[in-house]
Amino acid sequence: MRSITMAGAMFLLASILNAAPTGMSNAAPQKKEYLSEAEADKIREAGTTGPRIALFAAFASDRIKKLQYEFAHIDPTDQKRTDRLNSLINGYTGCIDDAADLIEIGIEKQQDIRDGVKALQAGIKEFLPYLQGLAANGPERATYKDNLDDAIEATQDAAKDVDKAAKEMAPPPVRRKPS
Repeated sequence: MRSITMAGAMFLLASILNAAPTGMSNAAPQKKEYLSEAEADKIREAGTTGPRIALFAAFASDRIKKLQYEFAHIDPTDQKRTDRLNSLINGYTGCIDDAADLIEIGIEKQQDIRDGVKALQAGIKEFLPYLQGLAANGPERATYKDNLDDAIEATQDAAKDVDKAAKEMAPPPVRRKPS
């Protein structure tokens, strides 16, 4: 057995500490991989929860429109089509999940999120039937079925959160005109 000298132990300790990841305590907010830089900037600039929910609803709507475009323009020779479809579905799911999370935060902090909830509620009424239609008879279903099932589940969960928020939020105060 070999004995370790004090200098050797210090070198070993220094090597271990240098190999450890740096900056773990002051990590920057994680960038959402499904958002573009411009979308991420809009979310940051929105400030409050209500407008952020509306932005996520708009981004989810964009993903649905792009998905509709992809299905309207089928090119059998396109090698990256499956990746694009799955990426769009995953991006949609991320937007819906984040919007639902923000609804919970807004309710918890008693923030005014009415406009965001209304925007998401209107979007869900369009999104869910479309996604369910794709699940029932969409072209090439096998290539995106798992992601589509996740998207439908996320949309249904978000719909429950929207309904809960609509019930829990008190209506805004009505001001009477002075007489």
